[in-house]
Amino acid sequence: MTTADPVPTHPPTAAVVNIVLPVFNEAADLAASVGRLRTYLGERFPFTWLITIADNASTDGTAAIAAELSQRLPDVEFLHLDQKGRGRALRTAWHASASPVVAYMDIDLSTDLDALLPMVAPLASGHSDIAIGSRLAAGASVARGPKREFISRTYNLMLRAMFATQVRDMQCGFKAARTEIVRELLPVIEDNGWFFDTELLLLAERNGLRIHQVPVDWVDDPDSRVNITQTARDDIRGALRVARTFAAGRGRVALSHPRAVPDDDFGRRLVSFGAIGAVTTFASLLIFLVLRGPRGSALIAGVAALCVTWAFASTLRFLLLNRTIPTKQVS
Repeated sequence: MTTADPVPTHPPTAAVVNIVLPVFNEAADLAASVGRLRTYLGERFPFTWLITIADNASTDGTAAIAAELSQRLPDVEFLHLDQKGRGRALRTAWHASASPVVAYMDIDLSTDLDALLPMVAPLASGHSDIAIGSRLAAGASVARGPKREFISRTYNLMLRAMFATQVRDMQCGFKAARTEIVRELLPVIEDNGWFFDTELLLLAERNGLRIHQVPVDWVDDPDSRVNITQTARDDIRGALRVARTFAAGRGRVALSHPRAVPDDDFGRRLVSFGAIGAVTTFASLLIFLVLRGPRGSALIAGVAALCVTWAFASTLRFLLLNRTIPTKQVS
């Protein structure tokens, strides 16, 4: 079957899942990737579907190819934006979608498409609110260079330390959400670039939403146009901004259907605090031994170790206590 062959599909108006492909200057690969995706969806995906190509200010022939595909194929639509930004493209497409579930994937299809159904099914059933593909979850299979692997793991470890997040992979380009939920989060998300994903997930966790994580098979695209250094700087700035927002008590969203939070979570908190205590005790001992050395002052080393570990433990406990409390106010 070629990319031009028709694929058995369903009427777009009845689509359960709207899959958005945010693109920028992808004229060389767009038609082939859309053809491959349509073939997979038509043959192996049980839900009704619609593909939306969201072009964010491409300067090559991407828009013309996307327009031609949308005119020729009944299950493909085209959305053009005059400004760049993957987050901006997703924000616009997801907000306008009539499907109960919205998703997106990178146009290079680096993530194996067999992960799509396990990601979407919990959303369609109402079990989860947001679902993500994870390259860092147990069971994932990833092929990429050491530089990208190091940057990805460092970034996600930083976020786990700052926000006590349970999400292991914030930036994998393979995500989905219930449309009614994501529409309530979109007005609070400030970023329109690559940090959009991270901000969405941090806000979702803060508001007690259920995030489903699916281990994926993922192969790095050697032709990726992402500026790793600039993206890393932007992401760090975004993380610091969100941390300040949460520290100021903001970031709560008035959800129409919030998930119930158990009144008594003492057991979980007790175990969490016990684990924090064990880790900080070990860290305190390690810091003391390093600072003490053969000639150092035991008093100074002890005070320094105590201050560092107390600050870390207090911050982590604060985040654990405050990250999922529901509210009735948008701020």
